Amino acid sequence: MAPQQCRSGAGRQAVAVVVVAVTTALVSGIGPAAVRSAPWTAEPAFAAAPPEPEPSSSDSVPAAPGPRSPADRAAAASPAFGAFLGSDAAGVNRIEAFSDWLGGADVRVAHTYLPGDRWSNIEGAPGFLDSWANWRKAEADRMFVLNVPMLERNEESLTDGEVRALLQRGAEGEFDHHFRVLAERLVTLRVPDTILVLGWEMNGTTYTHRCGPDPNAWKAYWNRIVTVMRSVPGQSFRFDFTPSRGRDAVPWTDCYPGDGTVDIIGMDAYDQPQGVSFDEQVNEPYGLRAHVDFARLHDKPVSYPEWGLFRNGDNADYMRKMLAWMDAHDPVYNTLSDYCPHGVWRCADNPEASLVYRIAHAADGGDPTVPTVPVPPLPTLVCSSTTWEEWIRQLTEGRLCLPLGWWQRMR
Repeated sequence: MAPQQCRSGAGRQAVAVVVVAVTTALVSGIGPAAVRSAPWTAEPAFAAAPPEPEPSSSDSVPAAPGPRSPADRAAAASPAFGAFLGSDAAGVNRIEAFSDWLGGADVRVAHTYLPGDRWSNIEGAPGFLDSWANWRKAEADRMFVLNVPMLERNEESLTDGEVRALLQRGAEGEFDHHFRVLAERLVTLRVPDTILVLGWEMNGTTYTHRCGPDPNAWKAYWNRIVTVMRSVPGQSFRFDFTPSRGRDAVPWTDCYPGDGTVDIIGMDAYDQPQGVSFDEQVNEPYGLRAHVDFARLHDKPVSYPEWGLFRNGDNADYMRKMLAWMDAHDPVYNTLSDYCPHGVWRCADNPEASLVYRIAHAADGGDPTVPTVPVPPLPTLVCSSTTWEEWIRQLTEGRLCLPLGWWQRMR
């Protein structure tokens, strides 16, 4: 799913829900373990692989860890989490505020996308990556995740025939030099350990770099790109093969390019389709269970480069269970898509799921208490209402007004 702009506006009702929810949580003593606790029973649904042994205890959802000391957090290799907060330098600048919103949580992952409109941008246009690289280099345990399109005109709805021809040209080496330039720029910027989400959501129809028109050419092209980028001196890239959850246009297993060029097996997993429960998302063909089973079969770690709310709205149950799922399966990293309708910070449409996310991550940061929710003051206006009913109606519309008679008596 491509990055999108956050929709503006949060109704006064949404703010009120957050305040009530936070108050309830504080009064009832909700803690991280309660937030993340989401037991379910689910059988492996990935039928394309040989049968796996019975699921180990790691397939159950453990209780969330308690608060860690700064020393423990610095020494821990996981969990590493972040959010997509914008493609350009503004996204980097928001990371500190996002951490503050989470009560000082240790946000270790920065995630952005190279524009796929033209080759010069896929190469990493001069200046585009600088602020991201600087953020990564500031702390040794940080991660920089970069989504890399495999073809230009990546969102221009090219036909299957056009895509097939481009994939074949790529597999023959015509586009090698673009990816060599990108690799050299990342090494020059001293971020040679960047995680590259190459050709993401290839099993769908959104992108020109989709796999469906010619899976064999797609795999050959992926392998060629990885080989070219790994040939650049000084690099230590990790390549993340990331389909979207479910079958989509083609089974994502048909696009897997091989263990030799894949370091991480990711999955973009949003709360959809409408009416589909989290348990169904786990058990559907090529769903969340299939993902971890496939990765285990290939001895690869998992990741969740894109995840968040979607068709089922402000779904606190999804948020609890997705956090618990990731706790159970120890991804290299996860980055939530923080824009409407998916997000929890920049999107005010999801106050209940937002509260779950904040409480859960307080345990991974410093202060485990629930952060105070800032509520902007209502503007005080003079209004003409003279009845209680009219005044209440205007208040619910976000207008704190003093009836004209009151205002005149106060002057």
